[in-house]
Amino acid sequence: MKYRKLGASDLSVSEISLGSWLTYGVGVERDRAVACVDRAFELGINVIDTANVYGRGAAESFLGEVLAARPRNSYILATKLFFPMSATDKGLSRAQIAKQIDASLQRLRVDHVDLYQCHRYDTDTPIEETMQALSEVVRQGKARYIGFSEWSPPQIESAFGVVGTGHFISSQPQYSLLWRQPEEGVIPLCATKGISQIVWSPLAQGVLSGKYLPGAKVPTESRADSATMGQFIHSWLQPEILKAVQRLKPLAADAGCTLSQFSLAWVLRQPNVASAIVGASRPEQLAENAAASGLVIDPELFRKAEAIVAGVERGR
Repeated sequence: MKYRKLGASDLSVSEISLGSWLTYGVGVERDRAVACVDRAFELGINVIDTANVYGRGAAESFLGEVLAARPRNSYILATKLFFPMSATDKGLSRAQIAKQIDASLQRLRVDHVDLYQCHRYDTDTPIEETMQALSEVVRQGKARYIGFSEWSPPQIESAFGVVGTGHFISSQPQYSLLWRQPEEGVIPLCATKGISQIVWSPLAQGVLSGKYLPGAKVPTESRADSATMGQFIHSWLQPEILKAVQRLKPLAADAGCTLSQFSLAWVLRQPNVASAIVGASRPEQLAENAAASGLVIDPELFRKAEAIVAGVERGR
């Protein structure tokens, strides 16, 4: 496992992170989820990413249980807030930030998180209020650093315009061969602000593994086959997308790796990306994905891959 510096911080993060969206505490049975977390540590993965809204606290509670026996300095813990936890608990107001950080820490069974992230931008709360509240969380020692997910360049700029508050060190956008929107504004801006990317869905919900075949039934026990984990993948299962992805397989073979590894290495070719978050329902999936770290692949193969998906990629 290779490691990269996370923005303007002292955190050294593994190039592959373990995510918990739709999986732990919700879609993956407990024994397998525990095995995945254990395997992550064996592979050198040191970033565990979650959010209060994942399973309405279930993912944080699961991680709090399985991480409790491990030294707190052996992993980098990141969580988020914004989405509704109840009919009245949502957003990035001062009151919500104070309430949700305490609830997350209780579920995670820790006294601080390393990274506290705004899951989206809150248009109903003044940015000054949000940044002051986040800064207070850091001053209290409840979070070491702050970040955001899926903010636009103007929203990012607005946060840096607030005087006397802490600065973000991470951005968490969707980014993959099939979703390159962050390249247009977010990544260039963040590179000037001391912000690194920790990207989500680098395999487009698993579609870039190549396991979903055009015109075929989805594999059993895959994300698309799951009632609890498959609700967001179906927009990726379009015939033209699946056909293009199959055409990427020979490029991965030429590179001497699997298509999943090739797709993760493509994301990691971007210097502003510090880590790619992967979800795993089986330890062997995690081992395959972790092997993408440090891969050296001919840039010409990446250029060919970009040309193949140019007509079907989304988010451009």
